[in-house]
Amino acid sequence: MNTNRKGGKMRKIYFLAFIVFLAATLFGLTTPALAASTMVVAQDESPRMMNPHGDDSDAGLQYMANFFDGLLQRKGPEGTLSPALAERWERLDLLTWKFYLRKGVKFHNGNPFTAADVKFSFERLSNPDVSEFINTGKSIASIETPDDYTVVIKTKDPIPWFANNMHQVFMMDKESTESRDPGEVMVKPIGTGAYKLEEWVKGSYVRIEANEDYWEGAPPIKKVEIRPITESSTRFAALASGQVDMVTGVPVELYDKIRSNPKLEIISRPARRSIFLSFGNAPGSPMADIRVRKAMYRAINEEEIISKVMRGHAAPAAQIPDPPTIGYNDELKRLSYDPMEATKLLKEAGYEKGFSVTLTGPNDRYIQDEQIAEAVAKYLAKVGIKVNLDVKPKSIFFPQVAKGELEFYLIGWFDGTFDMGRTYFKLAHSRDEEKGYGELNGANYSDPEVDKLLESTANIVDPQERGKILQQLNKTAMVDKIAWIPLHYQVDLYAIQKGKGINFQPRPDRWMVYKEISK
Repeated sequence: MNTNRKGGKMRKIYFLAFIVFLAATLFGLTTPALAASTMVVAQDESPRMMNPHGDDSDAGLQYMANFFDGLLQRKGPEGTLSPALAERWERLDLLTWKFYLRKGVKFHNGNPFTAADVKFSFERLSNPDVSEFINTGKSIASIETPDDYTVVIKTKDPIPWFANNMHQVFMMDKESTESRDPGEVMVKPIGTGAYKLEEWVKGSYVRIEANEDYWEGAPPIKKVEIRPITESSTRFAALASGQVDMVTGVPVELYDKIRSNPKLEIISRPARRSIFLSFGNAPGSPMADIRVRKAMYRAINEEEIISKVMRGHAAPAAQIPDPPTIGYNDELKRLSYDPMEATKLLKEAGYEKGFSVTLTGPNDRYIQDEQIAEAVAKYLAKVGIKVNLDVKPKSIFFPQVAKGELEFYLIGWFDGTFDMGRTYFKLAHSRDEEKGYGELNGANYSDPEVDKLLESTANIVDPQERGKILQQLNKTAMVDKIAWIPLHYQVDLYAIQKGKGINFQPRPDRWMVYKEISK
């Protein structure tokens, strides 16, 4: 055997292999390795701005959660409240909270994160020109910073869920926020988050890149392109054609089509968001009579809505809070569908010939929202209630809710604090602008008994004791008062490309937080 000739052949093979590897590296042929660190996602909601205090909607907060951090964060599929920019926290008394800040954290511009930034961020919440967290800002009596890494916040009134809300209040860099033009602050975020903004073209895409110096460690996916595509069939087309790796908000009417595609995978989880109907009870109006409210409840065939409108992707609700929320009462049951009983109740209340009511709702916010409203109108018509349907874009609808301009409306809700007390203060308490109560009580429902019972919970700190009182409040409102008509809990649906190795677990708040995703 000629070992020299064999060795020469092997050297040629190694040399050719090196040339192929070099060419692949230089000319971009190693795309699988590159693809492993990038991701393209079609989201069903788009950002309004990059000011973390200017949009308190879930749609806005989920974008901000990638650029900014709160003092605390919610992690994983259970939404566990965990340390973030504060390593630990404690409640000193009914009004006072103390946060011990994490050292060594830097903003994207290199500025160190300190207590001064926390004080600035909380004080900024009260400015209506830049904040939709006005009530949170107004609830604070004082903020003290004994040193660079300690913050003591005192509230005007007891707020049991104050810390539970700290994952939604994001910290801003005092120096760059004050020195930059307000318009720039609205479009160029400078936070401490896991990602930095690379480019944002409104209506087209948001490109983000990993913050390699992130305090929790650099995120596994280095670049993400988020394409806000609100039209469901267009999102599906982008996924089916391979233009995106993942989509959020899978439409129920396309569920079977996506599931049957061998290249795609559906990921689902029961949603925390409940869909329900809210109404006013002004004296002299039909809905001031509980018999009318109960008749409207019993006239609606929710099982049929779930089956035909939601295509089975929903679960019936008997209350507004979901099971993880303090105050959820598992003893509550839905009133059964009974149009004959509804007709009887209307007759007893003096509305044998029915009455007219306007049902308002969004047509671009919740799964099948317009179709649900249409179904409700048809059910109510069968018992003699004439419904004037008024569905509209969420950009018009929600300001009407905030102003209390509505009579009867469809809306969805889940509470990010996991505390039913906050839900009821926002949605059911009589409107009180000075105290910030009833800010989303869009039809001005008012009941002194509900108000009194709710206010009595403010000083209760112990979770078990608090849970019992809130469960009783829940029963009073849902059974004794019929404060709302609950419909169903949504199911969150996502779809991904198979074979891309995407490791994704949906969050209970439905936020897309990309540091939690790997590929």
